[in-house]
Amino acid sequence: MASTVVGGGIATVSAGVLERGRWKRARGEQRTETRRALYGSYLAALAKARHACSLMARETEASVDERRRVVWDAFEPCISLRYELSISAPLSVVVPAEDTFRRLRDLRDAVAGGVTADSDEYARGRTGYGDAHTVLRTAMRNDLGAEP
Repeated sequence: MASTVVGGGIATVSAGVLERGRWKRARGEQRTETRRALYGSYLAALAKARHACSLMARETEASVDERRRVVWDAFEPCISLRYELSISAPLSVVVPAEDTFRRLRDLRDAVAGGVTADSDEYARGRTGYGDAHTVLRTAMRNDLGAEP
């Protein structure tokens, strides 16, 4: 009788340990998928804002007010996604995400102020943003366990 009780206890404990392992693994996979979706949304918002800056930098006939409106409207979604990312991602992603955001914000401000695509200021801003964006994508890939 005692061996039956001990055997039942061992079986119950081992089933509990196995179930907890499955739960932790599923939870980890869910967190990864959540971050993957957030990273994709953030990168897409950055790309849209960057594209708007590029278009307005080449659009020399647009008024200052129109340039400002277009680049600010395109940049707006980046702000909320940045905050969401700051509470969901590890610091290894948050730091480059902040740097990329600031570089794009600086580019947005320059274009809104009238900088054109053929200026040195625009070229420096575009290069700085591009470099920061590359670092961000690498950090995101590392966090998600993607191959380099």
